[in-house]
Amino acid sequence: MSAGTPAPPGVARLVWVFLLSLLAVPAWWATGQVPVPSRDERSAPRVRALPPDFEQMRRQQAETDRIWQVAASGYMQMEKVVYRSQSGGLEIPAFLFQPLRLTGPRQHAGLIWVHENIRGHVYEHYVPFVRLATAKGFVVIAPEYRGSIGYGRQLYDAIDYGGAEVDDVVSAVEFLTARVPDVDPKRIGIIGWSHGGMITLLAIFRNPSTFASAVAIAPVTNLFHRLAYKGIEEQRAQIDPHNRFGGTPAQRPAVYRDRSPLFHVDKLRIPLRVHIADNDQDVNVEEAMQLVDALRARHPTLAETEVFRNPPGGHLFDRRVSAHTLEPENTPAQRESWDKVWAFFERTLLGSAPWAPQRAPK
Repeated sequence: MSAGTPAPPGVARLVWVFLLSLLAVPAWWATGQVPVPSRDERSAPRVRALPPDFEQMRRQQAETDRIWQVAASGYMQMEKVVYRSQSGGLEIPAFLFQPLRLTGPRQHAGLIWVHENIRGHVYEHYVPFVRLATAKGFVVIAPEYRGSIGYGRQLYDAIDYGGAEVDDVVSAVEFLTARVPDVDPKRIGIIGWSHGGMITLLAIFRNPSTFASAVAIAPVTNLFHRLAYKGIEEQRAQIDPHNRFGGTPAQRPAVYRDRSPLFHVDKLRIPLRVHIADNDQDVNVEEAMQLVDALRARHPTLAETEVFRNPPGGHLFDRRVSAHTLEPENTPAQRESWDKVWAFFERTLLGSAPWAPQRAPK
């Protein structure tokens, strides 16, 4: 070809594809022919899950324990304890927090503190709120229920989402009242967030006489909706890695219904407060409002519900703290949420308590 003569179309396309490949642009973008994956590629998982690093989890837990010990100093008594679950006798580690000064048998209310996340633990961001709870006179126990990280393979692999993990948390009540006789068994409250909020709701629906009142913040509500909204297989891999459910929602609807708090609101027998956020990207408002609407319709005098409008932090709006100081973020929504939580517990658990709220020494 002489200079200035246009290249044949086929040659021009080849040159164009070659130049694009140098820029790391897929050649199919230039040709317009999207490659079809082979049968093997279609059936292979796109991301291979890494095996859990139990040693790293153990180190992380040791650091968390150290932070809690430092944070407790001068504010509250703290110890790590272990008790047996009523489900299979599994040993459940827990944090036990008490006021600096106890006032005598059955003079204090107890709080069961249920952490968030399927694979989580008692996070450091709870520090300022547990401090305040003990300053108000509450004795707090925070279970590391089955599935929690930081305690080895046995507890990790025992995960039973919405099942035996609820028994683990409820078992903390008997342990608490036996271990700390200053706690009144008739004044036990429970509070939980997200997955812990789901556990809180299932705990009070299944054990209506165990607790005196409850708070659930951004709780998981309806597993049918959640799996359909977020992906059935992805969610099943997280919540049921050992297939204890025995199948999908279509195959085992009774199991998913039993573990969805929404379908048990008629069993509510104690005062309950629920907070949700309309900008929550984890427990989306479409799921959360199902519980709120059901409680408002069926228990208008027993249940208190609050929908926070676009609070900073969304799903975590009430728990965000400074990573350096562990002080609350102190947004208006966070302050309002906690003010209403404490007012609710003081009304339902403390009443005319014989002690005055304690101020921690500086």
